[in-house]
Amino acid sequence: MLGLQLFLIVVLCYRVSSLNNGLARTPPMGWMSWTKFYCEIDCVKYPYGCINEDLYKSQADRLAEDGYREAGYVSVHIDDCWMANERAPNGSLLANATRFPSGIPALADYVHQKGLKLGIYEDYGTKTCGGYPGSYGYIEIDAQTFAAWRVDYLKLDGCNIDVEKYPIGYPQMEVALNNTGRSWKSIASIIDYYDKNQDKLIPANKPGQWNDPDMIIVGNTEITEDQSKAQMTIWSIWSAPLIMSNDLRTVTPEFKAILLNPRVIAVDQDPLGIMGRLVAKIGLVSIYVKKMTPCDAYLKICSYAVAVLNKGTRQVTTSFKFNNIGLDYPSGYNILELWDGRKMGRFQPTDTYQAVVPPTGVHFIKATPTTFSRKMGKTPFDF
Repeated sequence: MLGLQLFLIVVLCYRVSSLNNGLARTPPMGWMSWTKFYCEIDCVKYPYGCINEDLYKSQADRLAEDGYREAGYVSVHIDDCWMANERAPNGSLLANATRFPSGIPALADYVHQKGLKLGIYEDYGTKTCGGYPGSYGYIEIDAQTFAAWRVDYLKLDGCNIDVEKYPIGYPQMEVALNNTGRSWKSIASIIDYYDKNQDKLIPANKPGQWNDPDMIIVGNTEITEDQSKAQMTIWSIWSAPLIMSNDLRTVTPEFKAILLNPRVIAVDQDPLGIMGRLVAKIGLVSIYVKKMTPCDAYLKICSYAVAVLNKGTRQVTTSFKFNNIGLDYPSGYNILELWDGRKMGRFQPTDTYQAVVPPTGVHFIKATPTTFSRKMGKTPFDF
């Protein structure tokens, strides 16, 4: 059975002592149903858009056959509203028999045969956000149930429970599992929240435990190409999970290219697992910096990803000096534009870099110390 990994979605303000069980050493990547399909349970009226086993099988097919799996998107996540309204007589959870006639174990087998992992949803409270049975009072039996079903990943929500119980309940579920053997406006509001709380969030983010700013909605009609690049960029700067919530059956080529961009994914999946920081803000323009590999412990230098985000509705041209945002290696940096792969040239720390940023869009670069290209090639060194 694949290892079961707990992912805490709701708890942003509490630091939970996490077990170092070897799981989630880089931010998880996959697909989740909620933002695209919500809690739609009318499969007669919406046969291709309701929460049932066919939906998850079809998305697993697309992950496996359209290049997403090879890019790192390896999980299919069931969200809320998959359950029966009541537990079984022995207290265990039950899948809705009409919408999941084969059962969760059979769905797990189908997903695993595609070389993917299956995630599932529960809530620490008395009921889920959608009103289905929650795990409060049933943590041990639910953990055992998910393990028996060969589920790989748990999203544990926090509705219908006193928030003061979060620091108790989430670690309890984590231990129990280990013992088993939206629109641009909403994206912008998430970014605002993370900016304001980054001093609390950054220390909690590291290999094995990741802050989750919610799902990637690239490929949905609610956001443009530039906004899609902006979400992928900032989530990658944050070392956040890249969990898609879209319909992979209908994603158009330009959005698929955004989701599969290997240079951007590499920033998100960097093994250092550092959450980037907002370092400068001028009006509606924000600059974020993330330390990443390659690094050299002897020289005490690293590479950096730098994102320039424009929240405004007009194109802007902005400039900055690298030493003013913390990049001060005397020999300078080679700059690579990450969305198009353009080599922007070599810059010294005191040089001025100019970026043209589209409305509600980004300019995204990687700055690699020139020493690496001369002496180390492309070999990463841990810092």
